[in-house]
Amino acid sequence: MPLLIACKGKSGFSAKNTAEDVTEGIDGHGLTAIITGPTSGIGLETARVLALRGVHVVMAARNLEAASKCKETIIKGCPSATIDVMELDVSSLASVTKFANEYISKGLPLNILICNAGVMAPPFSLSKDGIESQFATNYLGHFHLTNLLLDTMKHTTRSCGQEGRIVLVSSVVHRLTYKEGIMFDKLNDEKRYNVTCKF
Repeated sequence: MPLLIACKGKSGFSAKNTAEDVTEGIDGHGLTAIITGPTSGIGLETARVLALRGVHVVMAARNLEAASKCKETIIKGCPSATIDVMELDVSSLASVTKFANEYISKGLPLNILICNAGVMAPPFSLSKDGIESQFATNYLGHFHLTNLLLDTMKHTTRSCGQEGRIVLVSSVVHRLTYKEGIMFDKLNDEKRYNVTCKF
């Protein structure tokens, strides 16, 4: 694993910089962003800073109670924030479809889609759709969500004349793969499941 050194990159920022440092001077008013997994870690900080910069943030969360508490905390620090909470379980294709349909029915624009929710090295289990839970959550759910919302993003781009962004939050775990690569015919094989190897 490479050592993280706080050297400035081409952007002028380093690992020592915060999200507020990076977004200083940016006016996000008029932009709308969906963030999955917004109740902790990177997702929560992303939601907070985007709201601070004026972006209309949609917190797409499995746990509505936790998301509502996070929303309240963000608004205490930034009373002018515009934040909505909507239910989404990315491990369930039905939940993803329901979320996308509800979002589209609201007629909201979509400039930024941040696919952040995920699980890491859980015990073997299957999702509601009968798919290994980590693959279902980290990959299939976000792919389905992106696909369902892509037309909304394209329409928003045409309407406002500003390109949208799809951000996929990941880790270096992709380096720990099965030597055979993705074994699509064995995705749900518990005997082949290894929490230290990912797809």
